[in-house]
Amino acid sequence: MLGCTHGTLFKTTVAGGSYQEGLSINIQGCPPGYLFTEEEIYVELMLRKPGQGELTSPRREADVPIIYSGVNAADTMPGFKNKGYTNGTPLVILIPNVDRHFEHIEQYQLTNRTPRPGHASYASYQKYGEFDDSIGAGFFSGRYTSSIVAAGTIAKRILKDHGIEVVSFIREAAGIRMGDMPIGEIKKKAAAYREVRKQYDPIYLELFASDKLKSGMRFFEKAAILADLEKRIPEIKKPVYDEEEIKARFGINPKLFCPDAELADKMHDEIVRIMKEGDSSGGLVEVVVTGVPAGMGEPVFNKLDGELGRLMAIGTVKAVEVGCGMEAANMTGSQCNDAMRIKDGKVVFDSNNAGGITGGLTTGQDIVARVAVKPTPTIAKPQHTVDKVSLEDKDLAAVTRRDPTIVARMWPVVEAQTALIILDAYMQHVAYQSMKPVR
Repeated sequence: MLGCTHGTLFKTTVAGGSYQEGLSINIQGCPPGYLFTEEEIYVELMLRKPGQGELTSPRREADVPIIYSGVNAADTMPGFKNKGYTNGTPLVILIPNVDRHFEHIEQYQLTNRTPRPGHASYASYQKYGEFDDSIGAGFFSGRYTSSIVAAGTIAKRILKDHGIEVVSFIREAAGIRMGDMPIGEIKKKAAAYREVRKQYDPIYLELFASDKLKSGMRFFEKAAILADLEKRIPEIKKPVYDEEEIKARFGINPKLFCPDAELADKMHDEIVRIMKEGDSSGGLVEVVVTGVPAGMGEPVFNKLDGELGRLMAIGTVKAVEVGCGMEAANMTGSQCNDAMRIKDGKVVFDSNNAGGITGGLTTGQDIVARVAVKPTPTIAKPQHTVDKVSLEDKDLAAVTRRDPTIVARMWPVVEAQTALIILDAYMQHVAYQSMKPVR
């Protein structure tokens, strides 16, 4: 399968499927000297995984990563303290699947001849024929996005070391849209949301808060812990939380990450209302990148806003806009232009309709982009479809596990993939700038 690699200097290749043994991430270009842990990666993975509540599929994937290679197995010399640190070779991360029970596979087998409208199952069958991995939608399942989040965790840490931060959030869900909020406040809410999820995530408490799974363990030791976890997942209780207490203490809504906690309630209620009608809903995810230098990017075919268009590579994303985006069509030049002036010897802008990018190059402002997330294709309403083998008309009603909306799980994926795009562009920018003549 082609098309599973992204990047020039920071290159990420992903593999795996919804009901295969798991997923893998191979990162080339990760600098030496970084200490990453499974706990750090899991904190990001737990934000997108299913089984979180009534807004997600009931599939209870643990999503526990295992750092497999690319780090030193021991201190390499007397006096060196580099065990576990990246060594410059490809960094490989595994995410085993632990919730793939036969009764669910049988449900897919019984319905795989009749593709779900809006899903990739018809097109993928045309491409791969009878060998198409259609159990749980295979590589076209949202399950694969865990690999993007894992890789993005690595990219975000490297970017942060260079003063660049990426933050994403739900701007709109089920037709309810959030107003403006300062990015500094959004960052605080994002940090609080992660802290709350850590405190109430059963797998985090079971493996990481208890120090049961440690990065220094060998692969077989970690695998044994996950094998035991797989048997006990149905028995592990979810901690009960007081939603109002969390809102008062942290200022966030634990059900979905819209930084406006009260508006998040309205989003949740509307998503549930639509779900009870047997349908699904979509939304908008916004991502903001701060701390980027001016002049980053390449012209013509590799413009940075064009590279951000690669967010369309995320399943369920149907549109990407940068800055004012589609609104530009209804603006005049005087409204759309970002006027500049000098303040304290530096260039400042009166607005950011360009989203921090002009001519494909960064202006030094925050990069702002939004993606449109379509409704979940799997719904509990009858739909017209076909038998893709016999080519007969059929009717389909959903029988598999499903998400009433995908937007609640999509924001960490958008954040991660943006980080991959920005880090790759930043590494090229640093390399290019370093080659200028020394005067």
